[in-house]
Amino acid sequence: MRAAEASSGLLHVPNPLPDAPLRLIGVPYAGGGASVFTGWHTGLPDIELAAVRLPGRESRFSDPPHTRMGPLVADLADGIAAAADRPYALFGHSMGARVVFEVARRLRTLKGPQPRYLFVSGCRAPHLPLRPPTGHLTDAEFVQELRELGGAPPEFFAEPELVELLLPMLRADFAVLESYDYTAAAPLDIPVRAFCGDADPHVSPAQTAAWSEHTSSRFGLTRLAGGHFYLGEQRAALLSTIRDDLLHRPGAPTPGP
Repeated sequence: MRAAEASSGLLHVPNPLPDAPLRLIGVPYAGGGASVFTGWHTGLPDIELAAVRLPGRESRFSDPPHTRMGPLVADLADGIAAAADRPYALFGHSMGARVVFEVARRLRTLKGPQPRYLFVSGCRAPHLPLRPPTGHLTDAEFVQELRELGGAPPEFFAEPELVELLLPMLRADFAVLESYDYTAAAPLDIPVRAFCGDADPHVSPAQTAAWSEHTSSRFGLTRLAGGHFYLGEQRAALLSTIRDDLLHRPGAPTPGP
C-alpha cells in the first residue's frame, strides 16, 4: 500500500490486500489508537483494513496530539486523499464518528475522493449536543469520568504512572470533541449506517437514528447488544454488517431500527 505508507504513518494496514476492491479506514474513539482495530481484518477477508494512527499515541507518541476538530479533520482528509488508490469506506466510533463525518464533508468541499460508505458508531448525530464539557475538571475528576465511560480496562487505572503519562493525550482528544461546532450543510450523497449499543447510557437509539438527516442516500440503523464500548463483544456482528453493506450482499440487513 505505497500511497498510504507515504502519508507520514497515518494509516496502519495489518494485513495488506493489494487486490482487494475496497478499503475500510477506521478512526478510533477518544483515547484510542490503531490498536482499537486489532483483529478486524480477520472479519473482512476481502476488504483491506487501514487503521488511523492519530498523533500523541502508539508509534506517533512524540507527535503533539490535536486539540481542535478543524486541524485534525484537515490532516486526516489530506492523508486519506493521498492514499485513495482504490474505493474506500470510513468507520468511526464515538469521537471517531464525528471525525469521519467531517472528513467526508471536507473532501466533498475540496472535490476530493469521496468514501463509498460512511459507518458511524456510538455517537449522537452531529447536529445534537454533546455530553457536558470536561475541560474544567481536575485530573482526578477527569480520570473518574474516564472510569464511568468504561473505555479503559480496570488495570489501566491501577497504574497511576501510565495514567499520568497518557493524560495529556486523553485531555486533548476530549478537547477535540468539545471544540466541535456543527455547521449545517447539504446532506452527504453517500450511504450511511449508524450503530449503537442497546444499553449505551450515553447515546440513545433515537440520537443514533438522527444520523439519517445527514445523507440523501440509503440509511440504516443497527442496534447491537452492549454499552458504549460494545465493539469487542459484538465485533463479529458489526463486521458482518459492514461487509454485507460494502459488498451489497442480498442478505444485508434492511435499513431501520
